[in-house]
Amino acid sequence: MNNSTILLVARILLSVIFILAGLNKFGGIDGTAGYIASKGLPMAPLLAWATAILEVVAGAAILVGFQTRIAAWALAAFCVAAALIFHNTFVDPSQYNAFMKNLAIAGGLLALSVSGPGALSVDGRKA
Repeated sequence: MNNSTILLVARILLSVIFILAGLNKFGGIDGTAGYIASKGLPMAPLLAWATAILEVVAGAAILVGFQTRIAAWALAAFCVAAALIFHNTFVDPSQYNAFMKNLAIAGGLLALSVSGPGALSVDGRKA
């Protein structure tokens, strides 16, 4: 496989988790807001909507390779923040795993932000 094909596969694999998570949040926005509020964050309903929108829009941008570097940075920052705020109970193995998963995904997104989306993307077609 050439690099552009590998970057396409990477974008698909990285984007799917965000698109699906965001769509699930739209389907249960009150539950998402409740979870956010349980962590002591203010304006939980607004944050729930913002999170769902960010995940779907930035995830879709990564998928098609549009404004890829910006979307990758935004989602990487989101992953680190989510890890620190929502998955910081390290005595719980599932929370520790979620923390590490978020950091690993952030690493993949940062790598994508440096490499760019490749030729098989909207950004690649404009170049």
